[in-house]
Amino acid sequence: MALNFFDQFASPTLFGIPLIVLALTLPWVLFPAPSSRWLGNRLTTLQNWFVNRFTQQLFLPLNQEGHKWALMFSSLMIFLLSLNMLGLLPYTFTPTTQLSMNMGLALPFWLATVIIGMRNQPTHALGHLLPEGTPTLLIPILIIIETISLLIRPLALGVRLTANLTAGHLLIQLIATAVFVLLPLMPTIAILTGLLLFLLTLLEVAVALIQAYVFVLLLSLYLQENV
Repeated sequence: MALNFFDQFASPTLFGIPLIVLALTLPWVLFPAPSSRWLGNRLTTLQNWFVNRFTQQLFLPLNQEGHKWALMFSSLMIFLLSLNMLGLLPYTFTPTTQLSMNMGLALPFWLATVIIGMRNQPTHALGHLLPEGTPTLLIPILIIIETISLLIRPLALGVRLTANLTAGHLLIQLIATAVFVLLPLMPTIAILTGLLLFLLTLLEVAVALIQAYVFVLLLSLYLQENV
């Protein structure tokens, strides 16, 4: 039977029903809900510490107007982080390897930052399209280049997240397949390849964490330009 390495990126179905909704809902079940107790358990304390540190680090350069987005960006960070990490478990599905989903997250957030900039400070927002001191002959060219750069931002957000996770998953599956093939033929080479697979898995865990942070960080930078 010929293996198709891209089958892992197909949306799972059960009796013809897509399970993508279940995959998107599951991460929220894993996080403890806030309670009215004065003292929480260790998991809740660790979760609150992580969210507070992340929010403080992310919104430090932003002014007071941008702090209204703290809850939304923190929730998005935890959501992407959970999806990326759960996708590394065996027999699971990673929704963030789907470009359509990542674009569905990137486009509305990017568009919201642009609309806020155009509504609150249109002169400053449009000023980004033309750097100060530009020669007269280069003004039309630079406006076109900066406009394309602005419009391509959501595509860059979605493609970056999709490409990094897809490449990591494919590489892990390729090396894992090589380990199973080499094990009966060359056990020593298979063990060395298995060690490489373990190191690559650690690297993929780091990539899953970093890409979720980078996604939200770039959105905060776009917001910083418009508030």
